[in-house]
Amino acid sequence: MGCYILYIYKSISQEKTYELACRLGKMLQGGELIALEGELGAGKTLFVKGLAQGLGIEEPVTSPTFTLLQLYEGRVNLAHFDIYRLPVPEAIEELGYEEYFYGSGVTAVEWSDLIKAYLPEQYIQVVIRRDYDQEQGEYRLITFIPHGEQMDILIEELGKNAGAGN
Repeated sequence: MGCYILYIYKSISQEKTYELACRLGKMLQGGELIALEGELGAGKTLFVKGLAQGLGIEEPVTSPTFTLLQLYEGRVNLAHFDIYRLPVPEAIEELGYEEYFYGSGVTAVEWSDLIKAYLPEQYIQVVIRRDYDQEQGEYRLITFIPHGEQMDILIEELGKNAGAGN
């Protein structure tokens, strides 16, 4: 078992969150799953938009809240799930999730904590939390938790390339 890497990034703006996600997207080669967690309005969809940019996707990314799944084509294809309105976790099976979770593209899952039992062994958990301080105002703490050795390597590399988190 490899080293456990935890990377926490403090994002002081939407632009910084977008840029960080774009950097991650540029590193992905396909076959990765990004499991996003955070309250409503935390920035999960914004993160997916940056991820899509890094994957070379040119069409606008929208939240698939009412359709549950949106597909995008780019350098690497992206399957974007938003399972907030999924009636029960088992309903993910009706969406043919395996094709995407174990496919050759990148999969981003908003509200992934609702379907933890369905996530593959290797994935990157991204937890986005809103916070506030007097000096900077509102900001986001973005925590990357890799699951699996290959994901450890990706997150370690992202940490090296993303700077100190401003």
